[in-house]
Amino acid sequence: MSTLPETNPRLAIVLMICATAFIAATTLLAKALGTGTLGEPLHPLQITHARFLFAALTLGTAALIMRPKFGTVNVKLHMVRTLCGAAGVTLMFASAAYIPLSDATAISFLNPVFAMIFAIFLLGEKVGIVRWSAAGIAMIGALILLRPGSGTIAPGALLALGAALILGLEIIFIKRLSKREAPFQILLVNNAIGLVIATLAVIFVWQAPTMMQWLALAGVGSLMAAAQTCFLNSLARADASFVVPFSYGTLLFATLYDAAIFGVIPTSVSLLGAGIIVAGAALLAWRETRLAKA
Repeated sequence: MSTLPETNPRLAIVLMICATAFIAATTLLAKALGTGTLGEPLHPLQITHARFLFAALTLGTAALIMRPKFGTVNVKLHMVRTLCGAAGVTLMFASAAYIPLSDATAISFLNPVFAMIFAIFLLGEKVGIVRWSAAGIAMIGALILLRPGSGTIAPGALLALGAALILGLEIIFIKRLSKREAPFQILLVNNAIGLVIATLAVIFVWQAPTMMQWLALAGVGSLMAAAQTCFLNSLARADASFVVPFSYGTLLFATLYDAAIFGVIPTSVSLLGAGIIVAGAALLAWRETRLAKA
């Protein structure tokens, strides 16, 4: 734990692809739990509770084995970050029950765009023409997926948009925490606080899951913990500009899972909107990396 991982681009790619597959799988399981595929539909808050419960158990077990050294914990900052994360994940899980996974995943890629906007007001960052252009491109893709010209906007799309907005705010608090605390400490504290918050919230909507639902709920939390671990270790082994583009594989896996399990094939409109969002988000990620190196 005291030494930094060695640079290994190939391993970084593998870890990032694994992370995207795990993230898409958690959304798939959330859709199955929220649509009644495995029994009576569960409330998104109950799925979020499982996400924190089983992730906390997974990370807690890892902490007992590795026994990492912890520094000072900024409880207030962790609380705000975790509240944003829990709210964003809950909205994301809810959206997956109403719209194709590919659409929900694509809209979620707007969170770095919202994070950029929040950074202007909360971190005092200056935004140039390239970053604004990237944000504009991504928002055009979102408008296509929202389909405002159809006379009505799908509630699921609005839920996904709300998730992206709140998760964008969470990124701001993650940036602040990352300058003060180690990644594993942030993950462990986040999931511990999130478990407390989610437990209080789930009391009002709890219903007894079936055996299959329990397995799926355990999968949501365990896969999310695995995804977070792979993601952080990938970034530790290669430059962000090199591995971040592979993170958009989440969209590919979400589309494949949705087609294989639920028989949902993305429409040409969905593919167009998703492609534009990914292009804008990728341009923004490239620009952020260039600025970080400057």
